[in-house]
Amino acid sequence: MSDQNEFKFSNAVLVAPLMAVLLIWFVFWMELHFKINLNDFGLYPRRFSGLQGIFFGPFIHGSLEHLYNNTIPLAVLLASLFYFYRQVAFKVILFGLLFSGLITWVIGRPSYHIGASGIIYLLASFIFFKGIFTKHYRLVALSLVVVFVYGSLLWYIFPMKDGISWEGHLGGFLTGLAMAFFMKASIPQTKKFAWEQEDYNEKEDEFLQHFDEDGNFIETTDQESKLESESLKVTYLYKKDAKDTNQD
Repeated sequence: MSDQNEFKFSNAVLVAPLMAVLLIWFVFWMELHFKINLNDFGLYPRRFSGLQGIFFGPFIHGSLEHLYNNTIPLAVLLASLFYFYRQVAFKVILFGLLFSGLITWVIGRPSYHIGASGIIYLLASFIFFKGIFTKHYRLVALSLVVVFVYGSLLWYIFPMKDGISWEGHLGGFLTGLAMAFFMKASIPQTKKFAWEQEDYNEKEDEFLQHFDEDGNFIETTDQESKLESESLKVTYLYKKDAKDTNQD
């Protein structure tokens, strides 16, 4: 399978990020327009009713700054996920939400955990480690881009600042790592040259036959090449002396 057949644009690359961004902004607009607070639908650790926040919490944000900071990373990482890993993209999102939310529910502080940052850490972790594990040159390049752009996010899986759900970040990071390791994704085979094939035989390579063991080029003329490829047959013709010839 070639890169062109595997890595190609689809509608999901645009639709999925657009829908996610519109949804989180719509929820925030509803809170402002109807003057309501949906934080109670967030994830509350070790409380049975708080489990609803596993699926509702990522769409709720505490402020406009919080919402804005999550919008661009969420859109970029979702687009990358659906472009490079479209066959497993929905599984990553669904199971990622579930397991990262459960980790937060177990280790989190007793408060409502809201925001899409847990999903952002999930996506960044999965895309980075999956590219490293597959060793495909394009996916490794994508991993390096993620590190370059979002590498600073790593510090926030630790309790660096009050009011930030580092537990949700850690849950997303660990879930992304685990899913990158265990979840199989279809990766295109990199095209190999003839000399990279397992059944390659140097002695049968016509190109290498023009070089000696030290790598020096062997100069041959066209006539010499022709004599090497064809057997030379020589026929000798002679005529006997007339006096030694008996004629009838």
